[in-house]
Amino acid sequence: MDKKKILIIAPHADDEILGCGGFISKYSKKNYKINVLILTNANKGAPEIYSYENIKTIRNESKLANLSVGTNKLFFENLPGLNLTNYPIYKISNIIDNYIKKINPEVILIPSIYDIHDDHKIIFKAAKVAMRPNKKNNIKKILSYEVLSETEWNENGKSFNPNYYVKLKKSELDSKINAFLKYKSQVKKHPHPRSKESIINLSRLRGSQVFAQFAEAFKVEKIID
Repeated sequence: MDKKKILIIAPHADDEILGCGGFISKYSKKNYKINVLILTNANKGAPEIYSYENIKTIRNESKLANLSVGTNKLFFENLPGLNLTNYPIYKISNIIDNYIKKINPEVILIPSIYDIHDDHKIIFKAAKVAMRPNKKNNIKKILSYEVLSETEWNENGKSFNPNYYVKLKKSELDSKINAFLKYKSQVKKHPHPRSKESIINLSRLRGSQVFAQFAEAFKVEKIID
């Protein structure tokens, strides 16, 4: 019997590992087909901040990170990162819809609506539009994930309140950490949220919420049984 196909939608390279690295490690070992779609290219939206060489470096790091953690296929799009507020949301939805048609996933993971950056919020909304139940597809489960330095730094008193947990073995957490460390240009020193120590601390906290040593947490957006 064919294993499930999973699509992880990430605004930027490294979001997929920070939010779902343990998930990828765990389910890739079960031969699930993990597909990662990274949607933005900051050079297109803010070239004065991110040069072409910056993006080339980050994408090479992303390839190494996803290879190490067990991602089956990695895709890059070139939406204008840092400038998505000026980009038609229907075009973003159409891009996502095309990948859904091509991959035909049963499970889709998307960034949280409560993330601080507009890029994340817009992609959440565009993904929800692309997944509206008005067309035939194979989607059975939609989860939103948290990203360190994004989701905890929310606004308007709203917060990420997980209700779906994936327990992790130490080896799966180690795989997530090793993948994130491939993003050499993005790794920060503790106590920065995007540090090895912070990844471990969050996984311990989420694990303690379900009486496990380590876990990743998600919010259910939809489950169809």
